[in-house]
Amino acid sequence: MNTADAKRILETALMCSSQPLTLRDMRVLFDEEVGTDTLKSLLAQMQDEWAQRGMELVGVASGWRFQSRPEMRDFLDRLHPEKPPRYTRAALETLAIIAYRQPVTRGDMEDIRGVTINSLILKQLEDRGWVEVIGHRETVGRPALYATTRQFLDDLGLASLDQLPAIEAPHQPGDMAQALAGRGLPPEAGQPALPMETVQVPETQAPSAEAAAAGSAIMPDAEPTAPAPPPPAAASPDTNTFPETPHD
Repeated sequence: MNTADAKRILETALMCSSQPLTLRDMRVLFDEEVGTDTLKSLLAQMQDEWAQRGMELVGVASGWRFQSRPEMRDFLDRLHPEKPPRYTRAALETLAIIAYRQPVTRGDMEDIRGVTINSLILKQLEDRGWVEVIGHRETVGRPALYATTRQFLDDLGLASLDQLPAIEAPHQPGDMAQALAGRGLPPEAGQPALPMETVQVPETQAPSAEAAAAGSAIMPDAEPTAPAPPPPAAASPDTNTFPETPHD
């Protein structure tokens, strides 16, 4: 098989596949007759050949695929003027914290954001396939540790977390969220907007989930609170006020 035929087969398979193809998939495509190094060389040649077109061949976390270039998005959006809802600021910031600081607990996220995170946000990010629980922190309550998934990287067109956009302030959730939004998170058609947080703590951080699980421990420097005074005892009835018993 010559190089032109091999690239034509690869191009067809990649175009027709609904999921990224791994190098293993491509070797099966050629009945193991084409090695991994040869496949990588063919893919590099195809990337060069498609460099001036509206589609590009990219390697993402799950394999290789063709996708539209970012600069084509505005034109493609005209075919679907009714855009699905965008993700809320709360959802984007929560996702960004997980992406840049993983693995993190819900308490970690709340400490960074300074607000209590609606549990529906985490659930819908899990349902979307972008985050998952990868373990539990060995502390009081054993809170779940969240991390991003391969699907998250695929949807952003990234091969690894090292390719996440660089940010100047890694401790600012707003900057992290803006960096992710710039990558163009693909909203799912018909998916409702994720809810905003329901509890906001002004000028102070929200109590973390770990702190809540630890119970009400007394701080060492705190002075003991004086017990509340008991309620006043009920006055004894005045015997002089009782009516006199009539005598016959």
